[in-house]
Amino acid sequence: QVQLVESGGGLVQAGGSLRLSCAASGSVSSINDMGWYRQAPGKQRELVAIISSGGNTNYADSVKGRFTISRDNAKNSVYLQMNTLKSEDTGVYYCHGRSRLLVYWGQGTQVTVSS
Repeated sequence: QVQLVESGGGLVQAGGSLRLSCAASGSVSSINDMGWYRQAPGKQRELVAIISSGGNTNYADSVKGRFTISRDNAKNSVYLQMNTLKSEDTGVYYCHGRSRLLVYWGQGTQVTVSS
């Protein structure tokens, strides 16, 4: 099993920045891709960014150029640097990890961007 714990959410004004962190514990050697999803009120959960074990990244079009995902395999952690935040970035952000057979989720951290 793998446990994912997020931190770093909060309230920020539009145009500001936040950095989310996610620490993995347990059977971390089984994890391949790690990433971030978000869910806004009344909307479905959507992919924000994902990074492979080799460092390849993929971003949602809505965050390209503003968000950067990174990974520290030595610390079993993944990060999301969010710049130039917009009100539409508001939501609960979930850390995600995927092994060959299983998918893991963190408990989520709230990000609120005030306009």
